[in-house]
Amino acid sequence: MTRIVIVLAALAAAIAPLLLTDQTFFVQTALTALVVTGLSLFMGYAGQASLGQGAFVAVGGLTVAVGTVTLGIPPLVALIAAPVLGAAVAALVGWPLLRLRGHYLAFGSLAVLLIIQTVMATAPLFGAGVGIFGIPPLALGGLLVTDQRVYSYLALAALAVALVVCHHLVRSRFGRGIRALAGSESAAASSGVPILRSKLTVFAVAGGFAGFAGALGAFFTPYVSQDTYPPFASFGYVVMAVVGGLGSVWGGVVGTLALSLWLQVLSALSATPGMPAAAGPILQYAGYGIVLVVFLLFVPRGIVPTLAGVRERRRERAVPTTVPAAVARG
Repeated sequence: MTRIVIVLAALAAAIAPLLLTDQTFFVQTALTALVVTGLSLFMGYAGQASLGQGAFVAVGGLTVAVGTVTLGIPPLVALIAAPVLGAAVAALVGWPLLRLRGHYLAFGSLAVLLIIQTVMATAPLFGAGVGIFGIPPLALGGLLVTDQRVYSYLALAALAVALVVCHHLVRSRFGRGIRALAGSESAAASSGVPILRSKLTVFAVAGGFAGFAGALGAFFTPYVSQDTYPPFASFGYVVMAVVGGLGSVWGGVVGTLALSLWLQVLSALSATPGMPAAAGPILQYAGYGIVLVVFLLFVPRGIVPTLAGVRERRRERAVPTTVPAAVARG
């Protein structure tokens, strides 16, 4: 059943760009799901918290913007370099940050994002508050990518690769180690799990996913500034991960899609006649808060783990209870 659902979802995702006239929602949703997939891996499997995942999205976007516009690097090289730099920056800042725990780590990661935003707002190299315009189109095999549908399929392919990586990672020996880490760091350490190295590895993987998302988003826009990566977006990534289900490979995708559709409904509501001009952002902020509270109270495990639990209980009830013949004869 699960494989059928996955195949149908993949077919629907592959057909969707052919039917849509505007690819913006599809590309943004797929790239957001890529970021949230990495964050869900970090929060759900490694048991850590991050409110600054947008920092690594910004690193990816800046790699493309500065690399192609300022330094003249070929677009494809910049695209490849973005996830590498995203992972490297995550490992660099993670070395001191991941020694913190709980809300200290969450606020520390948020501080990294705020520092990057400040640099983008003041440093001429990064736009100095104005931003960087004129990012050239992505070139693949000598062909310029100008069709938005190509970006949709690139985002979809990147998300598929990320899901495969997460699937194999969590089922490996390393994955068993980080699951033990989420349960109890002291117990994991006594079992021989390298605590800091495991955290750094997962954080770097999540940073690489975010870096690629930022890079492809920069080509799609094509413009970056500090306003492209607001701190509230990083809070939204956390909400999406919680909604989909932490500790689930598919949770990031499901949570992103569910919340993105919910925000589209609120956006349409704010555009109805008679609504005040400030209704859009107010409804968006309220929408995130309402969803987070509802899920924490009533669906704390998230959509994917909850549905998996329901399916497992139905399967258990469907299995007939057999009584050994010797017991039946008394």
